[in-house]
Amino acid sequence: MVEQRTENPRVGSSILPPATIHFMTSFLQPDEYHESVFESQTFKDIDFTNQSFANSTFNDCTFQNCNLSNVDFSQTKLLGVRFKKCKILGINFSKCSTFLLDFSFADSHISLSIFSNLNLKGTLFESCEIFECAFIQTNLSHVDFKKSDLRRSRFQNSNLSFASLQTATNYSIDPNQNILKKTKVALPEVIGLLDTYDLDIQ
Repeated sequence: MVEQRTENPRVGSSILPPATIHFMTSFLQPDEYHESVFESQTFKDIDFTNQSFANSTFNDCTFQNCNLSNVDFSQTKLLGVRFKKCKILGINFSKCSTFLLDFSFADSHISLSIFSNLNLKGTLFESCEIFECAFIQTNLSHVDFKKSDLRRSRFQNSNLSFASLQTATNYSIDPNQNILKKTKVALPEVIGLLDTYDLDIQ
């Protein structure tokens, strides 16, 4: 269902397990998402699996409870886009247009996706499962991974200055390969910064 947004949808307090998410098939034809412009739209309960958003523009849009598995974002412009309670699998966000790139994620499952070579300064990932994703040569300064699980995600040559990992879990980040100036961390998860040293911590 695609609807004109009149107010912000409420965000749930927890991540919905994949088994409880039910998706509707989009009523638009696949080529209608390709090379199109969408302004202030809410896409709700839609299965976009394998669709192409190539060369399209999404301005001030919300994807809520959608399946975005293997969607093609080649040269897609994401301007103030919110992903809420979505399944995001196998997305290469580094193919997006970098012009004014601005998005946020809440209560979503994000896996096997690529955020490399992007300027994500100030991006919010709230209460997300971010599994086996790649952040290589990414500007993550001032990013907030609030209550997010970063299990098996890879960080390399990235800038996490002033980023917040205070409530993030299961991260493993090599301080020798990433910039961690004034990065906010907390016990016990801060031990994830020592994984590269293979220490026996008692």
